[in-house]
Amino acid sequence: MSEPPAKKAKAEFFSSVGKIQYEGPESTNPLAFKYYSADEVIMGKPMREWCRFAVCWWHTFNGQMGTDPFSTMRTHQRSWDKDLDALATYETRVDVAFEFFTKLGVDYYCFHDCDVAPQGASLKEFQANLDRISDKLLAKQKETGVKCLWSTQNLFSHRRYKDGAATAPDFDAFAFGCAQTKKMLDIGKKLGAENHVFWGGREGFMTPLNTDVKAELAHQAAFLKMAVDYQKKIGFKAQLLVEPKPREPCAHQYDYDAQTVIGFLNSYGLEKDFKLNIEPNHTTLAGHDYEHDLRMAAACGMLGSIDCNAGQPYLGWDTDEFPSDPRKALLCMQIVIEQGGIAPGGNNFDCKLRRESIDLEDMFVAHIGGMDCLARGLRGAVRLVQEGLLKKTLEQRYLSWSTVELAKKVEAGKASFEELEAYALSKKDEPELRSGKQEQLEQLINRYI
Repeated sequence: MSEPPAKKAKAEFFSSVGKIQYEGPESTNPLAFKYYSADEVIMGKPMREWCRFAVCWWHTFNGQMGTDPFSTMRTHQRSWDKDLDALATYETRVDVAFEFFTKLGVDYYCFHDCDVAPQGASLKEFQANLDRISDKLLAKQKETGVKCLWSTQNLFSHRRYKDGAATAPDFDAFAFGCAQTKKMLDIGKKLGAENHVFWGGREGFMTPLNTDVKAELAHQAAFLKMAVDYQKKIGFKAQLLVEPKPREPCAHQYDYDAQTVIGFLNSYGLEKDFKLNIEPNHTTLAGHDYEHDLRMAAACGMLGSIDCNAGQPYLGWDTDEFPSDPRKALLCMQIVIEQGGIAPGGNNFDCKLRRESIDLEDMFVAHIGGMDCLARGLRGAVRLVQEGLLKKTLEQRYLSWSTVELAKKVEAGKASFEELEAYALSKKDEPELRSGKQEQLEQLINRYI
């Protein structure tokens, strides 16, 4: 009796790369982790849960692929990109992506709608393509255990959104944006996405001379309220996130930075429905320190997720580099630790390979480096928090607010100017000046890197 034909082995797209392993800080292997040990428990949680790493689809599989503002010619040539507009190419990319995820060892991925499916000749065709691709995404999720951290809609690339979507002066463009968003909320529920991101890539203006700012802000609020209503209607439990960005492509964008977005959400009664997805590269474009918006969002209880990339502030545009500065990583992960974690959000690598990095291996090396950088930051931040020296300094600096009864009354919102005046007049001496110890604290941080 003849033997049954052997099952044909599945073709590998990254045949030269095996499963990435943890080898420790002494390793010199570029295809190994030095600091990130996914299942190692730190402060009661495995590192994978503190970090919740995700690979972004757009830069890694369907983005600019080595283009830059001075050339649209791709330098990252991939064997699987036979026909860039064909649905079959997008289907193949699903296999490519999940092989990459599993070999890298990440638990999550995230995407825009047009990252994973071609837009076709009409909105109806685009939706049909999304249905077909999302069926395959769901099957690969079940096969591998990799999950969708978040999904979103691209409301900035198509020519119809030349003036924005939620803030478009043309109502038809606004309606198309709502239709895309509705579809992606459906897709997000289908895939079990843990978050849904709203990034207004063109929600702003190039000049106020042709812009009704008040009307556009009101329209943006109406758009977000309808999204909340539809999310509740379909029973989609994902955390909703708004991503701030100050400029590029618009001269001014309405979601300028964390405090601007928080103020907007509060102004329109949306503060209980949304948190923020912070991208440090956007933060530096706004003129702030790398971790500034993380800190401000966390202070307001609004930090939901992180696009963990870096940029070059002196260039003036969004370079989306992989994180490589351990000090900045430490300060970011300190904020995550102090709020008890980042779930259901995560650290998404909204990062792209440099134009010159053309090898397939570079895809792994770049992500390994970013994951190791943040893992190293996590390890240092844990020591910083556990030893408590910074916390003790803060407690001492604000001691009078917890020991003076009138100070407690101020914080409770029950004091008056008259009481504060009487208190000040009763003091015989000027307030005692105490050092802020800035230089000492800056050197203290260096101990944990």
